[in-house]
Amino acid sequence: MAGDMHSAILVAVMAVCLFFLRGLPFLVFRGKETPAFISYLGKYLPYAIMGMLLVYGLKDTQVLSAPHGIPELIALAVTMGLQATVKKSLLSIVVGTALYMFLVQVVF
Repeated sequence: MAGDMHSAILVAVMAVCLFFLRGLPFLVFRGKETPAFISYLGKYLPYAIMGMLLVYGLKDTQVLSAPHGIPELIALAVTMGLQATVKKSLLSIVVGTALYMFLVQVVF
């Protein structure tokens, strides 16, 4: 029972912190024009984060030993192709991840 209460308190604290962090910019910039630096971050930061996630996801790929990074390349190509054609990020990520897991678990 104590573990359940501890978990509930942790979730509540995380929810309050998340709500505060998500709402803070609206409180700070209420009625004011958004500074140029914040607009710059809003425009370019998502691309930088995606690039970092790509590098992090592929950093341990073994290209010198079998399967030579083939599952990663196939899943990456499918994800990029879906994103370029359908333009639905969640769909692209889910299909690419599922394809990668299928390739690693069943094919290679």
